[in-house]
Amino acid sequence: MFDNATMGKKGKQPEKKTGPLVEGLDYYREGPFFVFTEYYHLKRGACCGSGCRHCPYRKRESGKKREE
Repeated sequence: MFDNATMGKKGKQPEKKTGPLVEGLDYYREGPFFVFTEYYHLKRGACCGSGCRHCPYRKRESGKKREE
């Protein structure tokens, strides 16, 4: 899902930058909802505490993957 064009210099996380969201990369639609991807959350840089489905930060904090 990540390629050299979207990755940061270290190759570990996407570059943090603002701009328009890209459907299919930053989010996808599920019915009337926008579901943010793990890529978006890494670009955002921190957990917002909303219990997002693809949050990579909550997985690390709890020590195990969340049930989906």
